Amino acid sequence: MGSPRSALSCLLLHLLVLCLQAQEGPGRGPALGRELTSLFGAGREPQGVAQQVTVQSSPNFTQHVREQSLVTDQLSRRLIRTYQLYSRTSGKHVQVLANKRINAMAEDGDPFAKLIVETDTFGSRVRVRGAETGLYICMNKKGKLIAKSNGKGKDCVFTEIVLENNYTALQNAKYEGWYMAFTRKGRPRKGSKTRQHQREVHFMKRLPRGHHTTEQSLRFEFLNYPPFTRSLRGSQRTWAPEPR
Repeated sequence: MGSPRSALSCLLLHLLVLCLQAQEGPGRGPALGRELTSLFGAGREPQGVAQQVTVQSSPNFTQHVREQSLVTDQLSRRLIRTYQLYSRTSGKHVQVLANKRINAMAEDGDPFAKLIVETDTFGSRVRVRGAETGLYICMNKKGKLIAKSNGKGKDCVFTEIVLENNYTALQNAKYEGWYMAFTRKGRPRKGSKTRQHQREVHFMKRLPRGHHTTEQSLRFEFLNYPPFTRSLRGSQRTWAPEPR
């Protein structure tokens, strides 16, 4: 026999079905009875279903990082670096001139070849501007490299991609698949004609001549503590002074 609680539940369910049959009429009553019976009969199923849904909807960290890398981070502290971009094809360095021209014809240590690179997200997206002119390197809808004083647009954001040959490629964030590139003569090449495997899009990061990092090397400090010994009582531990 069932418990008194289960018998009381069945009685209440039966009374509820009779009331609904009286209100809805003879045609709707049996259907409501079946719906209520299935609802009360599966009392333990919702908990299991909820647990199953919770397990299946576990967060995807890789997808989260990918999505957050595409959004400009306005709150985190920006990482600012200073270096030169050595072009693999021209053998010179990328420079941003005062007349808003961009080329890869600068010698090592040229003041216009000094670039300031600031992060746009916690990922590898950066904004590049000339240290001498303050102009940002951007790309227009035709794939041409242009210089802007305001680099807040997505066309001024590039993704640093480290290649298998240890060179770095800079892909524009707005025009995916278009890269910063220069010919052998150091002239800019349209991004619409670039591919990742081409030598024109390969760069090497180099510190400017005479530039030294501001980070100081951290040294380990060794502290002399007295030797740790066990007292004669056995369980109690004490510190013994160092012999002089």
